[in-house]
Amino acid sequence: MLPSSGVRERKRRETLWRITDAGVRLFIAQGFDGTTVDEIAAAAGISRRTFFHYFDSKDDILLSLQSDVGDLYAAEVRRAPGSQSPFALVRDAALRVCAAFPHDDMLALDRLMRGSASVQARKQASYRQQEDALLAALRERWPDPERETRLRVLAMVAVGATRLASETFNREGGARPFDAVLRAAFDAVTAEFGAGS
Repeated sequence: MLPSSGVRERKRRETLWRITDAGVRLFIAQGFDGTTVDEIAAAAGISRRTFFHYFDSKDDILLSLQSDVGDLYAAEVRRAPGSQSPFALVRDAALRVCAAFPHDDMLALDRLMRGSASVQARKQASYRQQEDALLAALRERWPDPERETRLRVLAMVAVGATRLASETFNREGGARPFDAVLRAAFDAVTAEFGAGS
């Protein structure tokens, strides 16, 4: 029973990835509004009905990418060596995650998300998901209940720095790599609050 359930889960993840990849490629090539669910389903090699087993709308493809950022940050926090302060660990995890995305993809995705009013309206909830995912990873490393408030604030600061970096990256038209913009945002927090100490 377990092997078949593992195979099923793997196939589900692969299908989810195919839909997401097809959607993003089409959004970049044709624009968000110029792409239909039927086109995404065809490019992913699935039926329209199957598409709706994975996503409620094409907006959800972009929002899933946004939500995944918190899980990626959390995974990096869990993998990182234990000698750093919580702030340095979170900053370095965020920088590693963002450096892994090609510059042109980051710029294209940022423009796509900003170009859809419905995605923008729903994007705020994804920031809370990112904070929660990051907080869960921080709690695993520092389980002392007395640190709870500090760790929650740190998760909020990290997600806030990412949001600020995204706005700056967009305003500058991608003139600097996203991870450089993000590093500057974290440096500003350190300079203002002494967070690195």
